[in-house]
Amino acid sequence: MGFLKEFKEFVMKGNIVDLAVAVVIGGAFGNIISSLVEDVITPLLLTPALKAAHVENLDKLIWGAVKYGNFLAAVIKFTIIALVLFSVIKAMNSIIKKKEIPPAPVGPSSTDILLTEIRDLLKK
Repeated sequence: MGFLKEFKEFVMKGNIVDLAVAVVIGGAFGNIISSLVEDVITPLLLTPALKAAHVENLDKLIWGAVKYGNFLAAVIKFTIIALVLFSVIKAMNSIIKKKEIPPAPVGPSSTDILLTEIRDLLKK
């Protein structure tokens, strides 16, 4: 029973559950980006380039024996993912900075107060 109890504690830790949620959301986000590249960006932005290359599909871009269409699609996907993540992290950092309250100014220490009193007494 000890092994099962330890395993249950390990699985139910907050970090493991957070990681599982992140993986699922990341997979869904990957599908969204794939659809964005294949269904929106490729038809709208790359159609003129594909027509100039006499290719209808990005997968059919070939240079010699090298199929570089899939690589081009992967580079576009990576760039979009990197831009979106950068934007999200930048927004989160700005929100966190706004929430931070600056520390209250620290008054003089007891030693400084004592020295100030001694100075004032010496002046008199």
